Amino acid sequence: MPDRELTESERDWLRVRRHLVGRRYELGVQAAAQYPGHITVAGTPLLSRPAWVPQNPIPLSDIELRFAPETPFAGIRGDDPSAAGVLPVRPDGTRYRTYSAAMAELAAPAVFQDRGTYRLLEADLTADTPFMAFGRGSYFDGIDVGESVAHEYAAADLHGRAVGGWRAAIGDPCDPHRRATNIAISTLTVRHDRATGEATFLVHWRDPAKVGHAGGLYQVIPVGVFQASGDQPWNETNDFSLWRGMIREFAEELLGGSEDYGTESAPIDYHRLPLARRLDDILERGKAEAVLLGLGADPLTLAVDALTAVVLDASEFDNVFGDLVTGNSEGSVDAAHPLTDDEVRRFVRRERMQAAGAAALALFWQTFGTPIGR
Repeated sequence: MPDRELTESERDWLRVRRHLVGRRYELGVQAAAQYPGHITVAGTPLLSRPAWVPQNPIPLSDIELRFAPETPFAGIRGDDPSAAGVLPVRPDGTRYRTYSAAMAELAAPAVFQDRGTYRLLEADLTADTPFMAFGRGSYFDGIDVGESVAHEYAAADLHGRAVGGWRAAIGDPCDPHRRATNIAISTLTVRHDRATGEATFLVHWRDPAKVGHAGGLYQVIPVGVFQASGDQPWNETNDFSLWRGMIREFAEELLGGSEDYGTESAPIDYHRLPLARRLDDILERGKAEAVLLGLGADPLTLAVDALTAVVLDASEFDNVFGDLVTGNSEGSVDAAHPLTDDEVRRFVRRERMQAAGAAALALFWQTFGTPIGR
């Protein structure tokens, strides 16, 4: 917060921002109605397209990742004139250029850095060889468009007026050519006891004081933006792997590990990284599965998530995650929720759960157990 008197425009922006954070779940459910022509994932508000939802879960090793780093972006950006209505005015009469600039000065979460990302170009998970193609992007690309369009919707809800034209200008939320589209890898982590048949899953509560996106909601865990571990050039190709990104998030969000891997001087040697070696070994021995369930876009923020699931045999889970944290830099961790129809239904239908997490849980349950009814 700046050490000066705020303008009325800035104060109103903060009022809307608080409304957005406080009612993010309800606004997300309502916002899905803005897209009547889109399919939704497993009865949740998460939006998708047919090529993004495979008939069955796909092993991560079967997905072809393509990287075209020099691919230009010609779509709409967060500094488009259509976004001006959601950007506050400074004391000198100038308007903040982007939503991330306003957040950085007026309402920055604990960690708020613009880092490089892998920008989604195209994906077809129903092709004979399922693939996802990426170029270069940045974290603030998603903030500048996604959080600003959510802000516009929250302002309309708070002030009782029609939604403005910024959302309409963006168009199809599942079209990565229209806007720079980062993805988060949202992973449902399951502990499965083969002897008893019982399974449990983990849930994360995202603290709005600590995160820039989806604060105040439950989510599967771990979750992380698909990006390299550092902006040095050697990390870009070395970290271009969904599984490697997930390994880093397991270390950070479940075990309290540092995000500093020393990659400013050298790339990560995943073959020597202890957690990577252990998880790779468990997969190779058939004691775990790692699958992609689909892709989807949040109807409020337009954030795109790759919905994944990792199932570990109980003994392997206990060996690897015996020191599971109860909280991390983004919120609190709830362990040992029974993977039953009642518990899945509770989170998918009744709890304030992020659309991507609800969709991952529902899709997984359709394979593991029984479909969840409306």
